[in-house]
Amino acid sequence: MIKIAFYWLLIFFVSLARALYPSSSEVIELTPGNFNKLVINSDEVWVVEFYAPWCGHCKSLVPEYTKAASALKGVVKVGAVDADEHKSLGGQYGVRGFPTIKIFGSNKNKPDDFNGQRTAQGIVEAALKAAKEKVEGQMGGKKKTSSSSKDDVIELTDDNFDKLVLKSDDIWLVEFYAPWCGHCKNLAPHWAQAATELKGKVKLGALDATVHTAKASQYGIQGFPTIKFFPAGPKTAFSVEEYDGGRTASDIVSWASNKAAENIPAPEIKQLTGEDVMRSHCVEHPLCVVAVLPNILDCQSECRNGYLKTLADLGEKYKKKMWGWVWSEAGAQPELEDALGLGGFGYPAMSVFSSKKLKYSILRGSFGYDGINEYLRDLSYGRGSTFPVKGAAIPTIQTIPPWDGKDGQLEVEEEIDLSDVDLDDLSKDEL
Repeated sequence: MIKIAFYWLLIFFVSLARALYPSSSEVIELTPGNFNKLVINSDEVWVVEFYAPWCGHCKSLVPEYTKAASALKGVVKVGAVDADEHKSLGGQYGVRGFPTIKIFGSNKNKPDDFNGQRTAQGIVEAALKAAKEKVEGQMGGKKKTSSSSKDDVIELTDDNFDKLVLKSDDIWLVEFYAPWCGHCKNLAPHWAQAATELKGKVKLGALDATVHTAKASQYGIQGFPTIKFFPAGPKTAFSVEEYDGGRTASDIVSWASNKAAENIPAPEIKQLTGEDVMRSHCVEHPLCVVAVLPNILDCQSECRNGYLKTLADLGEKYKKKMWGWVWSEAGAQPELEDALGLGGFGYPAMSVFSSKKLKYSILRGSFGYDGINEYLRDLSYGRGSTFPVKGAAIPTIQTIPPWDGKDGQLEVEEEIDLSDVDLDDLSKDEL
């Protein structure tokens, strides 16, 4: 009994240590379980910070953010999401670094990024501006509600389809329907609700395939309703994918949100040229993938670019993890290599480390796509051995010039001209 009580007490204190804002604060803790209810489906304006408990900038923001929350009490809601723990929620809103602050105002499905000064005054001013805009919109008869609207479903035709869908950078779900179809009528309210909930992230359209037969024929529509997915960016007739989710509003929103998350840009594989790169591309991420490539004289530009291509492909594959990716040349960052156990097995080499826990794991397999993929997959499932970072601190990064993309060249030593030297005049000791 005592052991059980101690266990729950330990869990309680661990959760307190992780949270940046205590329960007594005016900052409301948000999670995937309460986010839609409290933020999206409410009438209040919300200021929401996406943070990581290990992030130094997040910790520095706490007093100012808490002060802003107290000042806005009763006027604007202020919340915070541990995006390190709730990665899906951070990914849903395109959070790439910490802290990120977004303001959920008139259009809850398309929050505004806060880019002002990270002071209580700056946050309060931005929040009050959003509240004022919401009031002005409601006075003009444009009050937003959480109910769905058929107006959020965009009517598509043979004439406007290419312009609105194919030539846009937006993500689209398109329903091909027939007015007499019973299943289409059952889907209609769910389609409208999903369109409202996804507004600002994914566009939902509907095309009457009995009237606009050219597009229906182009996409091989055989039954009703048929739903097609068109990804972000420039599209062609071959960009289309089949929708294979459920037919309720929640099913549609979940399926489309997952697809939208896949459009998160791949991380940049950045060369470690200084402390600023270490901070922005490594420390401010849950984990950091560190690759040390051979010296340019041992592996020229074609060879090096091959390794960087492999890292870029894997960065794309694991982009939802929000990891940082950096690389260095062998010997360029000796303290980093020493701290993460790199270089002892030759180059190329790789380690993944946590700046929060100051632990690392080292790649023991092959430095190729399959070998690295297996290694990263095991890490994502919590498998593999870890070691403490040497020195129990983030290693110091030397400031070096970035690679110019060219092959390496051996330094040419200056030749000594001996043509004017009379060797007979030199003593044996001089030789």
